[in-house]
Amino acid sequence: MTQKAEQGKAQKLQVKIGGMQCSFCVASITKAFRQMDGVKGISVSLAHEEALVTYDPDRTGPQRLKDTLTEMGYTWRDPAKLRSFEEEEAELRAARRRLLVAVGATGIALALMATMWLGAHQSWSRWPMLGLALGTMFGPAWHIKRMAWASLRRRILNQHVLLEFAAFGGLAGGLIGLFRTEFPIGDFLAVAVFVTTYHLLSGYVSLLVRTRSSQAIKRLMALQPATARVVRNGREEEVPVDQVQVEDLVRVRPGESVPVDGVVEDGVSAVNQSLVTGEPIPVEKGKGDAVIGGSVNGTGALLVRVAHVGPESFLQRVAQHIQEARALKPGIIILVDRVLQYFVPGVLMAAAAAFLIWTLGAWLVTGEPDFSRAIFASLAALVMGYPCALGMATPLAMVRGGGIAAQRGILMRSGEAFQTFKDVRRVVLDKTGTVTRGKPTVSQVLSLASGGEANVLRLAASVEAASEHPLGRAIVAHALGQDIKWEEATDFQAHIGKGVSASVGGHQVIIGTARFLLARGIDTSALGEQQAALEGQGQTAALVACDGRMLGLIAVGDTLKDDAHTAVARMKADGLEPIMVTGDNWRTARAVACQVGIEQVLAEVLPEQKASEVRKLQGQGHRVAMVGDGINDAPALMQADVGIAIGAGTDIAIESADVVLVGERLDAVVDAYHIARGSFTKTVQNVALAFAFNGIGVPAAVTGFVHPVWAMVAMAASISVVLANSFGDRYVPLSHFRRKVSPASTAKSLA
Repeated sequence: MTQKAEQGKAQKLQVKIGGMQCSFCVASITKAFRQMDGVKGISVSLAHEEALVTYDPDRTGPQRLKDTLTEMGYTWRDPAKLRSFEEEEAELRAARRRLLVAVGATGIALALMATMWLGAHQSWSRWPMLGLALGTMFGPAWHIKRMAWASLRRRILNQHVLLEFAAFGGLAGGLIGLFRTEFPIGDFLAVAVFVTTYHLLSGYVSLLVRTRSSQAIKRLMALQPATARVVRNGREEEVPVDQVQVEDLVRVRPGESVPVDGVVEDGVSAVNQSLVTGEPIPVEKGKGDAVIGGSVNGTGALLVRVAHVGPESFLQRVAQHIQEARALKPGIIILVDRVLQYFVPGVLMAAAAAFLIWTLGAWLVTGEPDFSRAIFASLAALVMGYPCALGMATPLAMVRGGGIAAQRGILMRSGEAFQTFKDVRRVVLDKTGTVTRGKPTVSQVLSLASGGEANVLRLAASVEAASEHPLGRAIVAHALGQDIKWEEATDFQAHIGKGVSASVGGHQVIIGTARFLLARGIDTSALGEQQAALEGQGQTAALVACDGRMLGLIAVGDTLKDDAHTAVARMKADGLEPIMVTGDNWRTARAVACQVGIEQVLAEVLPEQKASEVRKLQGQGHRVAMVGDGINDAPALMQADVGIAIGAGTDIAIESADVVLVGERLDAVVDAYHIARGSFTKTVQNVALAFAFNGIGVPAAVTGFVHPVWAMVAMAASISVVLANSFGDRYVPLSHFRRKVSPASTAKSLA
């Protein structure tokens, strides 16, 4: 369940954490773990709800670390086990039920308090008010008390502790009012109900944002087959993949996924290893060539000698990079985070100061302490200092920005997407599936006879209709698009790694590499220059011959997306420098970059190297966005300050990203950039409003001239102002976008 890595004696535990709401929770969990004996390091990510703990196994263990989270009122689970949609919805429904109960109690309390203010006070009304206060505090908010107590006994002051001070202060004032008439029972008890309800509201909004932004995905390791056919002592037996050992021989049949990392011992086949390089065209593999677990075998059988198993295998190494990068990814350091660590102690000190001013201070000045005003001032300071508006400022801005983005086919999944994107100046673009379409298509048909392109395509499609090779399927698809009718071929033969041949209408047709045709005695020099030029552009040339004579060639490659050139131009216009990275060769990479106007290119880059390249840019002081769609991009997406996944890409790439582009539009990257900038502006405004309320309200409460009920009204007003600011200007002007995604096109992309 846990990630462990030897570092001397140190080991690592990684867990998903449930129940976090804001930066207070991150600070509380971090402080609790740092207090524990044996914990060497702790990193908590609010955006991904994860923690990575480095600990000394001789002094503490995984269970003790998990128990600490449980004692603090948080839940934990294995990061490798995905929660189902039903589980997430059940948690959301439970939080909604608690909130609705508290809202109902608040409505009744407000009605009772209003009747008291209107002079319809009845002696019996105090008891329903007391019941509402106790019911709200110890009913739907009981879990908050557990969390507050767990924090308090660890000397951690957070929002839960501050809430309970305010709620119990209101309850205490109401109980005193049973015996002293100068304490209005209804007002004090209403404070206990209202602040508890607002805390539940804040928690529900935070949970709603996280739940709605998460995507259901498949597990990465599902790509690896559960079993492998191991050849031992001349016999083939099927065993669980975790029982396969290094140097074992594994048989991989046509069409199967390769279960292990290894080297081909015997056989020839085309292997689709797009999960490694991202390139859609299969690679021919023969004796001595390396294959990667999870890649898909083509039409030939392979005998593979195992080279890596367990944690050393490619898929598990990618999973480790993703998990550790997710937990270690730095959070956003903004004014709120710096202030929150001092906020609760400051409010508690203000409340204590108010009590001392109106007791000891009043006694020194007038000779008589004013206990009533002291209690009023202390409670008002606690209520005024409750950071509900401050805690909701960022989530509400995220909800607003997320709604605008969704209308344009963009899913903003984390705080990094909103708050860091504005500072990004380098955008790393994966080539395949991002700049290009990500699948082989016919780009050109050449014929030695004038006007004979249709005939070349007809004969090629007739032969390739019987082929399972991706290049053959691309040729057939192109013929369909051109409305070319082909004949049924006979005597079809696939020559693995070379080409195909068949009889079409009594003519012998051969399609394949120049070497394959030359071996059949066919002169290919007539199209030699064109072939070299196309291959220089990263295209694959399939030569077509009929009855021993060269007929033409068909160029197949990964073509540019329609908006690739426009998207790159828009990035440059906004001060974003695009950098293309790919696992493909330098020749193809430079050709594609030149077509779209990208100057900086990184080619032949492996998955772990992509993350390293991103780190290099970050080390130079740049904020970096990474755009990709494949498993090989996932570590880099996690490493980048903002990871952006193409929605048509792999599930693990989407899970690793902060932003998901629904569909395949590349210029949506620039749309997301403008939305993030606008959302950050709203966040700053919300934080300024919340700080202004607390900065003015708490000192005013200490004076003793602010009734706790009016402090509560002011707190509600501050939340209302933040809400109005967040959602009042709902739409960003369309002038920010060169292209708008209509609801119909978004629905089509999702389909």
